[in-house]
Parts: sequence; structure tokens; C-alpha cells
Amino acid sequence: MVPTMVLVADDERDTHRQKALRELATAVADRNEAPVVGAFGSPAEVNETIRAVDGPLVLVPAFLAGGDRASAELLAQLDLNDRGEAYTLPPLGAVPSIIAELARRLQDHGWAHGDGVVLAADGCTGQEDRRVVTDVSRMLSRRLQAAVHVGYLNVWAPSVWHAAQRLRNNGHPRVTVANWCLVGGSRERDPNDLAASGMTDPLWPSPLIVDLLLARHRAGKARLAA
Repeated sequence: MVPTMVLVADDERDTHRQKALRELATAVADRNEAPVVGAFGSPAEVNETIRAVDGPLVLVPAFLAGGDRASAELLAQLDLNDRGEAYTLPPLGAVPSIIAELARRLQDHGWAHGDGVVLAADGCTGQEDRRVVTDVSRMLSRRLQAAVHVGYLNVWAPSVWHAAQRLRNNGHPRVTVANWCLVGGSRERDPNDLAASGMTDPLWPSPLIVDLLLARHRAGKARLAA
């Protein structure tokens, strides 16, 4: 029996974000590799959705490590202790193909050698997420051969604005923000408010994200079968 893939994220009661998450779940399901259930909402709503799934399941976070504070807090509140045949995967992180996609999007936004880059992460309470964001910034810096500083939208310092100002003070008059976010919402930040020349879009929609989420599911399926 193929385990159900349960995609989990907080939808923030944001209709734009809700629509994007449901479109992502549909795109994954359309690959016909596994049954897919979208569990989006509050911890109580997500727990109820999980309890309604028959048979084995693999819980796949539909967000990036350090890129979605609300979803990370939701994931920490889920209780699978009494749920047999369930495996929870970590969120996507420092994946080389994601770094390549970020670099491509920056170039599409007009980034050029000599420009600075701020990797904009949401931030959350876990130090592991902070380490992942740091790894992503280093990988992106190596790929671009350029200065990449981390800036946070919530919780941690430095802020995106301060990271952009620091790059300007270090001789990079143009700064582009690489958006470390899987799915956006209606309250996207204005690059001008972040002291940036531009900001890339969230990583979804991109077929790459569907590929990576399905690869995660296959890894979880193998762990359940072991």
C-alpha cells in the first residue's frame, strides 16, 4: 500500500496563500505517484485531517526550513504518537537544485555581478532552521560568486533592511532580495520597504518543488518499509 502523502502548512487565514497551497497539493497529486492530502490550517484542523487518513502516511512539510515561522510552529504542535505507520519528514532546506533556482530567479530580476544579495528568511524558534538558512546563503554565495547576507522578516536579527544597508555600506549599491519562501501570501513585502532593488517570487509555482516534495515522500515511504 502506498502511504498517503500529507502536505502540511499553516494557511494564515490568507486567501491568496490558501489558494497557492491547494494548487500545490493538486499539482503533486496530478503526478499520480501517491494519494495526496493537503492539511492546511490551525493545529487542531491539521490534526483532524491527519486522523481522517486511513492507512500509512508520510507527513511532508509544504514549507522551507527557516522560511515559514507559522508553519514550523504548527508542525511542532502536531501529535502523531498514537498514529501507527506514520513518518514525519523535515522541511526542505539547503538543496542544490533550490539554490540553482534561486540564482536563476535573481538573474531574471536583473541581478548582475557586483550587486549584493539578501537571502530573506522568515525565521522561527529553532536553531537548526537558522543553521539551514546560513547554509543556503553560503551555497548561494558560492554559486553566484557574490556577497550574500542573511536577513530576517521576523524573530531574528539582522532584519532584511539592515542586511541590505550593510551590503550598500560595503560597496554594493544595488541589492536584490532572494525570497526564501515556498508559498507567498497577499501580504508580500514591498522591495522598497526592504531597501532593495527587487525581490524574487516565492519558489512555488515551479515543477522543481513538486519534484522535491515527491522525492521526500519516497524517502519517507522507504523509512516506513524498513
